[in-house]
Amino acid sequence: MYLSKEVKADIFKKHGGSEQNTGSTEGQIALFTYRINHLTQHLKKNHKDYATERSLVKLVGKRRSLLDYLKKKDIEKYRTLIKELGIRK
Repeated sequence: MYLSKEVKADIFKKHGGSEQNTGSTEGQIALFTYRINHLTQHLKKNHKDYATERSLVKLVGKRRSLLDYLKKKDIEKYRTLIKELGIRK
């Protein structure tokens, strides 16, 4: 299993404020980024896995909509989050 309870709790603790705050926008974006990176590595090895490719595209779309929401609500949190996660190159 690539995502253990400890890793997930650490992601939410770092970006969401606390381990129980799993609904925060920043925590969700961080979790999606972790999952996207994992699926990207998987697809580099298994380039014909089209089901995973489709789920990756859907996940990127979800993260994009959350980033747009965060950008509308609080531009400073948006800027610090994309810098921490290294989303923009």
